Amino acid sequence: MGTPLFPSEPAPALPQDVLGPGTAFLAGFALPQEEALLSSLAAVAKQSPFRHMITPGGFRMSVAMTNCGPLGWITDRTGYRYTALDPETNQPWPEMPQPFRVLAVSAARQAGFPNFIPDACLINRYEPGARMSLHQDKDEHDFAQPIVSVSLGLPATFLFGGLARADKTVRVPLVHGDVVVWGSSARLRYHGIAPLREGEHPRLGRFRYNLTFRKAG
Repeated sequence: MGTPLFPSEPAPALPQDVLGPGTAFLAGFALPQEEALLSSLAAVAKQSPFRHMITPGGFRMSVAMTNCGPLGWITDRTGYRYTALDPETNQPWPEMPQPFRVLAVSAARQAGFPNFIPDACLINRYEPGARMSLHQDKDEHDFAQPIVSVSLGLPATFLFGGLARADKTVRVPLVHGDVVVWGSSARLRYHGIAPLREGEHPRLGRFRYNLTFRKAG
């Protein structure tokens, strides 16, 4: 049957709940599958290339995006939504690679969400200076399902706020391989990424990639 993507032995103690109830910060959780994740990422981007989408207000996002899985998140002048087809290729989004799916399910289980099966993976590509403003993930149908966020490449500062945009935010340093999960009472907390600093990652150069897994449908 081969070697499982993740070992069955109990995971080491991890600093969960550092962001409050319903959250887990899993330091370095993705590192054991680094090679499989990076090769899968390259394959997805080859089929559905990264692009800078336009917001309903007409602004070009500083973060380049693509998707994989049955559903992909897009934004344009008509609004935010999930689609089954990539609007640039008019083809289905790339299939979610098995290493992506296994990582997301495993991280969610570690965080206390044993029934999470993602059907969408948003992939954000940051260059120095790119940022993600505070927002809620609320285009999904089932808020009982968590968000699983995987960091690859350059370090970033994750901003995690409350249920109102004006609530105080916590600044969390993220590095290559870190995973953050939030759900239940934390599912609609505002979050974002501070402007990415200059740097050079040994594997991914001047980029940070964020894999964001959701149950959208």
